[in-house]
Amino acid sequence: MNGDTAAVPDRSSPATAAAAGDQIQQGTPAFRRTAAALFLAGFSTFGLLYTVQPLLPEFSRHFGVSAANSALTLSLSTGLLAVSMLIAGLISDRIGRRSVMVAALLASSVLSVATAMVDDWTTLLVLRTLLGIALSGVPAVGMTYLAEEMDSRALGLAMGLYIGGNAIGGMSGRLIAGIVADHWGWRWGIGVVSLIALLSTVLLWIQLPPSRHFQSRRGGLRELPSRWRSLFGDPGLPWLFATAFVLMGVFVTLYNYLGFHLLAPPYGLSQTVVGLIFSVYLVGTFSSAWMGQQANRHGRSRVLAICYGLIALGIVLLAMPWLGCMAAGIALVTFGFFGGHSVASSWVGSRAGAMRAEASALYLFAYYLGSSVAGVLGGVFYTHWDWLGVCGFVGVLTVAGGVIAWRLGQRVQPATAALALSRCRPAAAA
Repeated sequence: MNGDTAAVPDRSSPATAAAAGDQIQQGTPAFRRTAAALFLAGFSTFGLLYTVQPLLPEFSRHFGVSAANSALTLSLSTGLLAVSMLIAGLISDRIGRRSVMVAALLASSVLSVATAMVDDWTTLLVLRTLLGIALSGVPAVGMTYLAEEMDSRALGLAMGLYIGGNAIGGMSGRLIAGIVADHWGWRWGIGVVSLIALLSTVLLWIQLPPSRHFQSRRGGLRELPSRWRSLFGDPGLPWLFATAFVLMGVFVTLYNYLGFHLLAPPYGLSQTVVGLIFSVYLVGTFSSAWMGQQANRHGRSRVLAICYGLIALGIVLLAMPWLGCMAAGIALVTFGFFGGHSVASSWVGSRAGAMRAEASALYLFAYYLGSSVAGVLGGVFYTHWDWLGVCGFVGVLTVAGGVIAWRLGQRVQPATAALALSRCRPAAAA
């Protein structure tokens, strides 16, 4: 995602104070174009990435694999996405943010179309792995683009809207794939989402304004260890990276195996009905923007702790045997997840100063690593202890997340880290 240092202006420096004056302001046409374009980018990224999630039970049936093995179609994508984002940022440092995002989304759409055409389990896993690598250029660079181009007062809302696009895309990809697969098979489910992503790629290319604050810089993997050491020396950023791991691990694990639970007795719901469950993603669209604004008013650590509380309550309801309770539970988990992600991701950008690109890269690395690792481990719990085992597993993760939020509130001062890190720019970054 983000390997740039000099590419992001140091707004605390007098030399760049004037440059900060032409950042994109909230309410302007440029803000609306940028927000719409990156909303589409987030929409397509999460639509392509998670379109397989409601199809996991169908994969188990069609290819004769276990629930944990079927989850590899998602875990391999997110795992390789996590690693590849660290490299995608370095590429964008050289050739620019916009071109990387457009190329990444185009390649991902084509790979997704190919996924719908195969009939071999190994080939399917290889294509999903390649898709995760290709997709890395969108979330990796999107957050950096916003941090570079947005005025600080507009960044919270812009980041929230971008994450809202993630919510709508994740919902739509799952919902469309589930409903279409129920009527015409899983191939058409994936294919329809892929074609929508191709159209979104064209709109992203047309709508996204060129970068005005990007500065091409040459660097490489040799510089990364020193940058990362600076980031891990901050008292708050490592805990925010852990927050990303926990939030995404809990969220993806629940959605991975909820379909298996509801398709099985005593519920026996159809694929269409299970797909409709993903419509609760709409609450994430509201939560990501609203919670981001509440964090500015009431403090990030406090709002983050509230988000974990909502997730914990949702898990308790999901463990109940009644469909009404489970529907309310998944809505609470979704609301808390997207709110927490919005707060934590904007917190990373504000703390990291001139190192915000590298910090965002590590944040998203932990984010998707949580999806990959916890998603697979959740399958082990489901195999041995069924749905209650999954709820217990994510419940423990949620408690750990609450402890992290408390520690952030107790130990982290709001302004010192960004100022310190802004002085840690490597000499080669000029």
